[in-house]
Amino acid sequence: MGNSLKAIVAFVPSDKCQKYLLEDLEEMPVDKMVDLSGSQLRRLPLHICSFRELVKLYLSDNNLNHLPPELEQLQNLQILALDFNNFKALPLVVCTLKQLCILYLGNNKLCSLPLELRLLQNLKTLWIESNCLQCLPEVVCELSLLKTLHAGSNALRTLPAQLRCLQELRTIWLSGNLLSEFPSVLLDMPFLEVIDVDRNSIRFFPSLAHLPGLKLVIYDHNPCRNAPKVAKGVRRVGRWSEETPEPRKRSGAVIAITLNEKPSPPPATKPEPE
Repeated sequence: MGNSLKAIVAFVPSDKCQKYLLEDLEEMPVDKMVDLSGSQLRRLPLHICSFRELVKLYLSDNNLNHLPPELEQLQNLQILALDFNNFKALPLVVCTLKQLCILYLGNNKLCSLPLELRLLQNLKTLWIESNCLQCLPEVVCELSLLKTLHAGSNALRTLPAQLRCLQELRTIWLSGNLLSEFPSVLLDMPFLEVIDVDRNSIRFFPSLAHLPGLKLVIYDHNPCRNAPKVAKGVRRVGRWSEETPEPRKRSGAVIAITLNEKPSPPPATKPEPE
């Protein structure tokens, strides 16, 4: 089916037209996965909510701005992808899916997250990048099993002190925000393995050498005058990372040092729950 035809049919809310968009997806798939990404959907077809054993539901790259209350029937769902849609608020029905391990909310129009998100106590990976968040919602700090947090490309200026409570957190991606100082709360999180603060406005980096779990710190594209000190074996990506933690000077001039390339971003393929 051509994308142009799908786009036209998507405007018609009848069940017959919606089934046409789904290309006869009538029964629960054997692999317990439904991928409707890029299907021009404006609403979720209700019969999908009858697939009660469904484990993975991908709704990326559609035109969704709400979800039906019937979604609550999918109590076995572990992966839900809602990225690249038109959500201005997270539908509360998502917070009833208590088996969720991975939730993709990136590239929407979210300015906040509901307090009900705390109900998702099995959540291990949360993607909220490329939204309209001016502060990291404190409810995120109540997701006790969270291991990976992608919060890049928002408008974050600080991080809440409660973030240190997430003792399972291993990776935090904060690139493309408005941080003017390195978030002090991260200095109290010795279990962190990856810290990405690329493309912010940080002018000075404190020492990170006391973080025993740290494996990688990405700090490139900041107006900093020093590199963060790290323990032996920790990889740094940014200015002066391979030469010395401070810019070398000669006769008052800073000697240019070749920049490292930033490693490839997280894979586009969505990971499986651990």
